Amino acid sequence: MPDLSRKARLALLAGLGLVLAGGGAAIYAQIEGDRGIPPIASNGDFEVSGIEVNTTGKTAEEARANGWKQAQRLAWEKLWKSNGLGGGNAPALDDGTIDGMVSAVVVGQEQIGPHRYIATLGVIFDRARTSGYLGMQGQIAHSAPLLVIPVLIEGGVTSVFETRTPWQKAWAEFRTGSSVIDYVRPSGAGADSLLLTAGQISRRSRNWWRLVLDSFGASDVIMPIAKLERSWPGGPVRGVFTARRGPDNLFLGSFELTAPSEDKLPAMLAEAIRRLDGLYAGALAAGQLAPDPSLSMRPDLDPALVESIVAKLGPVPTATTAAAGPDAAATTAAVPTTVVTVQFVTPDAAAVDAGMAAVRRVDGVKEAATTSLAIGGTSVMRVTFAGDIDALAAALRAGGWRVTQGAGALSIRK
Repeated sequence: MPDLSRKARLALLAGLGLVLAGGGAAIYAQIEGDRGIPPIASNGDFEVSGIEVNTTGKTAEEARANGWKQAQRLAWEKLWKSNGLGGGNAPALDDGTIDGMVSAVVVGQEQIGPHRYIATLGVIFDRARTSGYLGMQGQIAHSAPLLVIPVLIEGGVTSVFETRTPWQKAWAEFRTGSSVIDYVRPSGAGADSLLLTAGQISRRSRNWWRLVLDSFGASDVIMPIAKLERSWPGGPVRGVFTARRGPDNLFLGSFELTAPSEDKLPAMLAEAIRRLDGLYAGALAAGQLAPDPSLSMRPDLDPALVESIVAKLGPVPTATTAAAGPDAAATTAAVPTTVVTVQFVTPDAAAVDAGMAAVRRVDGVKEAATTSLAIGGTSVMRVTFAGDIDALAAALRAGGWRVTQGAGALSIRK
């Protein structure tokens, strides 16, 4: 099968089998629907948000400029407390030095009058120009790439990427540059809404997880879960936030936050993500975020086990070609291998594991790898077999499979 782009691979993984099963129009609509929020690019800069200013000036422009300068000073003090290695109060830097470290000012909300400026701002500091003042030298250890599946429970409905949600939006806007966690954040567009669902986090199949993680270039998975409850429409919003990780859905920690009104919900979600980032960073420091070894596509072999097997086999006998007759030469000739495409029906994740295991058990199969996965439809695997396609088809029939043979391909079903 030719190499496919990531978008094409995801479309095949999530939708090909269901299209073949007769749901083409519905699946196309679900993949191409109006969904997805691209995450902002994170270049490693420091961001300090939630800076409130209230300044005056002779004109509206002067009041705003004074507010931005005050926000930069307050942000520098806050950044020092959270990242400075020297402790104590932040060094007293002049406005020109601080302004030279700032790469952008983010306006959360602002009110501008003729002589007054009230706003909530965020300040982004350039990492290269700021690290020296913070005393940060050398490299900082980061986690392995972790796929983020943001789960929202709201109004009795659990969702991930099926629709655009405030929880997904908050994760897309989170600046990960200053975090020690290497977050892999899907946009939620295209086939992401089919692959990454709330039901996905309860699956335990390692084969399934390997394929999903490989599609996004991640080593493991984390599931930040937000459960929102509203006292009344427009009233306080109570949120329970939980940090989970891994294919076994392991619990790392949880906490509660409350937004006094609906318009304060984005700020509460942003604060929740910062605290969740702290939980994951603490788990990394405690050694709890090491990639699950069962998700490795290349299993590590114990050298001692290899040596013991070699010792039991004994020395390899040397064949004397002079004494060997034509029959011996025929038996030692290498058997040609054939690469065969095998299609098999996969109504659920368990059927994927069962089909792969059954094919791998066939004598002569050297390798079997899934090239396209479609839960609820027809998946495809590539099989390397020591023999021709007819022999493989016969072996599968002997194993109880119904086999339909084509040109270089087989279709099997129970």
